[in-house]
Amino acid sequence: MRGWDRTATNRNPMSFRLILASASLLTLAACGAPEPAPAPPPEAAAPRPLLTAAQIEAGLPRPDLRPATPPTEGAPTPAYAPDPGMVRLQILLDRSRFSPGVIDGLGGENTRQAIAAWRKANDLGEDGGADAALLQALAAADAGPVMAQYTLTAADIAGPFSPPPGDDLAETARAGTNFTSALERLAERFHVTEALLQGLNPGVDFRRAGQTLVVPAVDDTPLTGVARIVIDKTERSARAFDEAGTLLAFYPATIGSSERPAPSGTVTVVGVANEPDYTYDPERVSYDRGDERIVVPAGPNNPVGTVWIDLSRDTYGIHGSPDPSKIGKTASNGCVRLTNWDAEQLAAGVRPGVVVRFI
Repeated sequence: MRGWDRTATNRNPMSFRLILASASLLTLAACGAPEPAPAPPPEAAAPRPLLTAAQIEAGLPRPDLRPATPPTEGAPTPAYAPDPGMVRLQILLDRSRFSPGVIDGLGGENTRQAIAAWRKANDLGEDGGADAALLQALAAADAGPVMAQYTLTAADIAGPFSPPPGDDLAETARAGTNFTSALERLAERFHVTEALLQGLNPGVDFRRAGQTLVVPAVDDTPLTGVARIVIDKTERSARAFDEAGTLLAFYPATIGSSERPAPSGTVTVVGVANEPDYTYDPERVSYDRGDERIVVPAGPNNPVGTVWIDLSRDTYGIHGSPDPSKIGKTASNGCVRLTNWDAEQLAAGVRPGVVVRFI
């Protein structure tokens, strides 16, 4: 029997290494070869805004733009499609103190009336619509950009927040009348609907400070020198004039109802209460909310909003609203209801004794 041939084995060391390598590969195959690292997922495309600031700055309202009509029962709700030219027009009207109510980019009766009032006050005739000539005249009177940037602050997102107010006055009093969210607070600050503010800023978390928003460049400069206010119950509007009879401001308004009409004739301003509470006293008011006296605390979603202009007719006043989108479109319990920002602007310019005429 021949012995082990060391020389023969050492003559081919490469063969031995190949055998070991093959064995290693077989072992890996048996255990399952490691999968290659997955490719990182592609970055999600940033959501696109409904409108850009550039589109709004250059916008002209479509000539065929009509007020939005509610869909018929059972029909799908149409997609929200604000018009850039209408947004621009509404901002310019708002800054000129001919308020369209809430800025929504859709137009409607409140905007139409603001256009007619501005045209008449500026000798352009009341019959024209939202055309290029109107926008040129508005832009000539106010050449500043209509859009701006705003950075969310800690104060913007700070609570406390309250649930939306309902029909139960006692429950509203218990739950509070603060804004329901930072989104609602910012929408009121910039005179827009929540839908438009979100549409301008898709993907923004309105609960996180430090983010930059695109917003209307509104102007909250208060009125001065109001000598007379005219409340038009048919048109649903409030007009403020100075001593010389110059029209200072126009506001859409909700004014009474057929069951509880606003007063007629002439009254005067008694005073102004900022951040008022609201008291329902069944011994003083005629509409039925029960027989219990209820005091609703102050807050932007209080039934009378953020300000009350007291009139010389008991229980009547001009005041704000918890729902700016309904101004001019619903009824009130006899008072004159404006958006909170319009009511604040008007209240700053009045004093006791200012005449208020209902027509």
